Amino acid sequence: MTIERLETKQRMSRIVKHNGTIYLCGQVAADASKGITEQTQTMLDKVDALLAQAGSDREHILSATIYVKDMSYFSDMNAVWDAWIPEGHAPARACVAAKMAREALLVEISVVAAEIKPCC
Repeated sequence: MTIERLETKQRMSRIVKHNGTIYLCGQVAADASKGITEQTQTMLDKVDALLAQAGSDREHILSATIYVKDMSYFSDMNAVWDAWIPEGHAPARACVAAKMAREALLVEISVVAAEIKPCC
């Protein structure tokens, strides 16, 4: 069983692949000075890029754990999430309120996805 680690540093790898499953490290907004809508969108844009790099996409997400700074952001975050997830491909998901690593961060996501296997 091979474990492949991509973009590995001392503390973590951004992507870990094992047995056709892709694990992404926690992703946050590209610009933490923005509001919850923009932070959620840029966070999900980063997930898209990492999934593509790892050989997957949002239709193959198995589970997602979303951390929000305060549940008052839940509805606005969900509006972006709902528009981003392809219909019929909603993953298992949890969403919890959590203290963020930096004060300005409002949302973070951790994703597990299936690798897309080439056909034929």
